[in-house]
Amino acid sequence: MKYLCAPWRSEYFSKKRSDCVFCDALNSPKNDEKNGVLFRAKNCFGIMNLYPYNPGAFMIIPNLHIDNIENLDNEIWQEMSYYVKIGVEILKDKINANGVNIGMNLGAAAGAGIAEHVHYHLVPRWSGDTNFITTISCVRVNGVPFANLYEKIKSGFLEIRKNL
Repeated sequence: MKYLCAPWRSEYFSKKRSDCVFCDALNSPKNDEKNGVLFRAKNCFGIMNLYPYNPGAFMIIPNLHIDNIENLDNEIWQEMSYYVKIGVEILKDKINANGVNIGMNLGAAAGAGIAEHVHYHLVPRWSGDTNFITTISCVRVNGVPFANLYEKIKSGFLEIRKNL
């Protein structure tokens, strides 16, 4: 495996975190644009993945700081699930995703990078997004500016909110 230098990720590893990066974002609405917050609902919020696997990836996160889904109130779980469903529609409509991977990594052993606060991942996919360069060079290329994707996805959530 070859490694591609990605200096923009150094902030993720070197940034001094408080107890929870998601709670930090939740508790600082004045920084929503900087943090990539897409929407805020009664029990959850959506935020762009600042270090995505694929461009346009974002997360649905409960407002409650909890490390398991078993103890989530059904109202919170249902609201999160609703926004996952809406999020898939937005990814297909606003950034023309051909498909979407959704999932959760529950616990560090399951691959959760932030295991202390559960969250859904929505990862847009396109036919051919794992093309020859990924196959022969073990390199992934993100060719879409973050700000453009953020604005498109956020506009989708704003449209949905207006229609509620």
